[in-house]
Amino acid sequence: MKRVIFLVPVILFFLLISNVYSQWFPQTSGTTSILRGVSFTDANNGTAVGNMGTILRTINGGTNWTSQTSGTANDLFCVCFTDSNTGTAVGLYGTILRTTNGGINWTIQTSGTTYWLLSVFFTDSNTGTVVGEDGTILRTTNGGTNWISQTSGTTNLLLGVYFNNANTGTVVGDVGTILRTTNGGANWVSQYSGIATYLRGVCFTDSNTGTAVGLYGKIVRTTNGGINWISQLSGTTNWLSSVSFTDSNTGTVVGEDGKILRTTNGGTNWSSQISGTLYPLYEVFFTDANNGTAVGAPGTILRTTNGGVFVKYISSKIHERFSLYQNYPNPFNPATNIKFDIQKTSPTKLIVYDALGREVATLVNEVLSAGSYEVNFGGGDYTSGVYFYRLQAGDYVETRKMLLIK
Repeated sequence: MKRVIFLVPVILFFLLISNVYSQWFPQTSGTTSILRGVSFTDANNGTAVGNMGTILRTINGGTNWTSQTSGTANDLFCVCFTDSNTGTAVGLYGTILRTTNGGINWTIQTSGTTYWLLSVFFTDSNTGTVVGEDGTILRTTNGGTNWISQTSGTTNLLLGVYFNNANTGTVVGDVGTILRTTNGGANWVSQYSGIATYLRGVCFTDSNTGTAVGLYGKIVRTTNGGINWISQLSGTTNWLSSVSFTDSNTGTVVGEDGKILRTTNGGTNWSSQISGTLYPLYEVFFTDANNGTAVGAPGTILRTTNGGVFVKYISSKIHERFSLYQNYPNPFNPATNIKFDIQKTSPTKLIVYDALGREVATLVNEVLSAGSYEVNFGGGDYTSGVYFYRLQAGDYVETRKMLLIK
């Protein structure tokens, strides 16, 4: 018993220290239920679902989460919204719920099955696909008024589904299962993943380019529509449960023990980010390269507005003025550090631009308290040349130049 008492403060101290440096910030969910699914239609409007029929809604980027009445006590595993009003959630024993008014009302739909339904994806308000136990695939083209069973060709557990358009979609599941359709599910073709364990999440940015994740840190990638799936090095053996890409290069993965991984080069390299939690994370959803939300146990909701970029809080010293320092090293390859001072608590943005003035990365976009900070900028994705970084804090604005040489 004494040993347990000693470990608790140590763990709490570790979590507090992690939050100081984390760019993933906890939000107040108002529940201790496990949250298993999340969907946003823009940076502000989102819905999370979880155990015991839990449904939470935000219209301000998670500053406030409001509980909604689902009408069921069954666990909900996944949710998908196509606009701020229209969404579908799925769960235990064939549960399918539908809303057309942002969750003010959720209506139970007839799925025609009692199997667990584990993932749902809609390409528009009418056209959607649900997958689950025993190779179950259900399809609707009328917003769920009717759900039609499709032939998957497998009895394996299916855990994730993603469609690029009404016709082209991919499903992943147990024993490395990957299924592909190019005709809206009329036919599902098995693809070879090269692994023999659970694949839990999948995301495509176009019909050819996609990533799937699963147990034991498995990540596989395709750039030819799944004809070939190539294993990538994740740097972890934790199970990975969800993946979200906003373009072919920029993606985030979440999983066991609060694991968050980030790539900005299509998975050639995956970097670990500080989540500030040791609880499992079950799903992550990004609306753009910067704004993302992850959910997990027990009632955990994490939010980033800068893609999870690591901002190091160096000192709480009160400075006489705002300052932006020259990056170091400079020239650099592949990464450099940018230090800046905040005189007083201020909304702060640190943005990198290319030589043509196009924004290439948002490193900081939040309110920072007075003190000194340092951010690491990786140039692995970018071509050699001159870049500019601009700090805006309150009324203070300053820009400096740096050089990337490869």
